[in-house]
Amino acid sequence: MITGPLRSQVDQVWDAFWSGGISNPMEVIEQITYLLFLRRLDDEQTLAENKAARLGREVERRIFPKVKDSRGRPYADLRWSKFKNFEAREMFTVMSEHVFPFLREMGHPKARGPRGARHHRGLAPDRVGG
Repeated sequence: MITGPLRSQVDQVWDAFWSGGISNPMEVIEQITYLLFLRRLDDEQTLAENKAARLGREVERRIFPKVKDSRGRPYADLRWSKFKNFEAREMFTVMSEHVFPFLREMGHPKARGPRGARHHRGLAPDRVGG
């Protein structure tokens, strides 16, 4: 049984999803999983950047390219450390128009990434932020 501050945090997350229209526990877990995956990708990129800086080299395998995506948005904006600070509507735009297409590309059979992202519908604007 979860108690104390952790229970309060879990309740806040659940309330945010519930008020945004997601009441199915499996869907809540799916949404959280995508966010955790994005955070992990950002952490991996940060580790690679720090290693390259220490060694005085270029990053060996860049997860988020230094260029812009096909819609003109810098891939840097797709990083957790960047988009987590966006206003809710901007976060929705980044997630739906840039992050999920990016994840679908990563899910290509010849690429690494979450194959389920091909079918992910994303969050609604009132389900982010807050």
